[in-house]
Parts: sequence; C-alpha cells; structure tokens
Amino acid sequence: MDWTHYRFLSLWALPAPPAAVYAVLERAEDYPRWWRQVREVTRRDGTSGVVRIRSLLPYDMTFTVREVRRDRAAGVLEIALSGDIEGAARWTVTAGGPGALVRYEQEVDVNKPLLRRFAVPGRPLFRANHRLMMRSGRRGLAAYLQAV
Repeated sequence: MDWTHYRFLSLWALPAPPAAVYAVLERAEDYPRWWRQVREVTRRDGTSGVVRIRSLLPYDMTFTVREVRRDRAAGVLEIALSGDIEGAARWTVTAGGPGALVRYEQEVDVNKPLLRRFAVPGRPLFRANHRLMMRSGRRGLAAYLQAV
C-alpha cells in the first residue's frame, strides 16, 4: 500500500437547483467566501490557478489546479492538481430529491514533505482532517446558496 496515496468521495445533498449549485462551484475564485478552509484562490488564467487550503491540522497545502473538463450539461467540473498534492478532483452535480446531489471525488498523491514523513502514523488524522473540511464545505455552500 502506498501510504501517501488517497482516494476520497463526498456526497452533498443541497436544497438548491443543480444549475445554481454548478454555477457556484465553477467559480473557484469565490470558494474562500463560503468555504473557510479554502484560504486563497489566485487565478492564473482562464483555466488554471493556485489554491491554498488549511483545515483543522496546523499545516497549509498549496497546489496548482488546471481545468480538465467543464461540462455544464453533464454537471461535471474536473481539475488536475499539482504541488503539495498531485492528482485529480471532480465535482458532479445532478438533481437529487428537492434539490441537488453533489458528488466530489478526489484521487491524489501527497508530495508535501511533512505529510510524507508522517504518512503511516498520520494517515487516520489526515483522513479525518479531510472529512472535517468537506463537512464544512457542504455547510458553507448550503448557507451561501440560501443567501444568494
């Protein structure tokens, strides 16, 4: 097993139309407004930027994102990541119940030296840290969608 390889899946049920959710998710530069762990998003051009995140554990992660797929009809946003983490992430927004169902998939390898050093003993903490970040993101997005 590669202890620095992670695969995550999060499902968010949101009380908003899928098109409204997709419209917010495609504006990555606005994520810090509603997702407190996304500390900074700096757009480089129309399809790439640099993101800095920090959740509960006391370390920042910085990585470059590059758009791979933007398909409004399918509700898909997909990016490639490189830097402290390397891999891919995808949002898929579909109709679900009275609102939208958001599926977030991420598969990455950790490059940040500190996290690699503590890969084995820290893995449960790193996974819990990610879960907390995703839970906060869902709450923040739900509140943001109600306010707009």
